[in-house]
Amino acid sequence: MLVRDAMSTMVLTIGPAHTLRQAARLMAARHVGAAVVLDPDTSGLGILTERDILNSLGRGQNPDLERAAAHTTTDVVFAAPVWTLDEAAHAMTRGGFRHLVVLDNDGPVGIVSVRDIIRCWAPSRHRTTELAS
Repeated sequence: MLVRDAMSTMVLTIGPAHTLRQAARLMAARHVGAAVVLDPDTSGLGILTERDILNSLGRGQNPDLERAAAHTTTDVVFAAPVWTLDEAAHAMTRGGFRHLVVLDNDGPVGIVSVRDIIRCWAPSRHRTTELAS
């Protein structure tokens, strides 16, 4: 199975000036664990995750004052839609993260998460286990 078969194509994008509270509200409303941060001034993109927000809160920072730009990972590892789920899982394991932004020629086309990969793998692996019993 390929990344394009597992990824979410509804990508939440926010700007670097969004507060962490605004980002958290948007992420909660969409039931996603990450947002792509697009900076129109640099034409670059980054990712803000639940973990980034939790780390900020854990440090006692105010989510109404902290901006996404200060907590965005800009050294992002990207996936291609034609990667296998094994390739995506290996990239996540090597990098220690739970989300990959999926890029095509025109920019971000999706996000694939550990949850997406498990959802795709679980049914086939469960059936294999049942057959082996």
